[in-house]
Amino acid sequence: MKDIKGIRGKYYIARLIEEGEHERQDFKFTITDARKIARSLSAFANHSGGRLLIGVKDNGSVAGVRNEEDIYLVEQAAERYCIPPQTIRVDAFIAEGGARVMRVEIDPAPERPVMVDEGGGTNKAYYRVADENIVAHPLMVRAWRERALSAGMLISPDGTERQLLDYLAAGDMTVEDFMVRAHISRARAEDVVVKMHCAALVDFSFDGDRFVLTLTK
Repeated sequence: MKDIKGIRGKYYIARLIEEGEHERQDFKFTITDARKIARSLSAFANHSGGRLLIGVKDNGSVAGVRNEEDIYLVEQAAERYCIPPQTIRVDAFIAEGGARVMRVEIDPAPERPVMVDEGGGTNKAYYRVADENIVAHPLMVRAWRERALSAGMLISPDGTERQLLDYLAAGDMTVEDFMVRAHISRARAEDVVVKMHCAALVDFSFDGDRFVLTLTK
């Protein structure tokens, strides 16, 4: 595999590092497991895209990439462990002290979910929250899948669907909250949420402790 030559970017990389780890940026000191990198790619792709800075420690200090194997593992993460395979952009920059830092960028997926092959026949989707990758709620995954199959669906909410929108207009809530307030079963509540998500009226958010329903912004 070809070597990626470094672009002079001392100040550019320093600016990125100053931002710290956040919703769209993650630091990786080194890469030893392609599947773990795939989780980061999945989380970014299922959210709003993002970048990895490889060769940067968690505290922001630059260690540099020392092994060309890192490039191979990143490509393997995107092509082998992401389902469907994802397109990434990899560039190398010469940072402070001549150390080389790899910037790996991934765009938001046009269709979610982007799953990760966890081995043993298990696939999981991840979602980026602040500076962490968390496992996406099963209802999110179902809603993403059904929305991908129902692009352009138009509806006129009424009944329980209108109730959900009215509740959310007053504040975010969980599926369980919706069940209790609307006096419906979990199955019915989830069906309504999925339908409203497919219509681009309801979305999901993470409040730091749990996934909640919210009106689409």
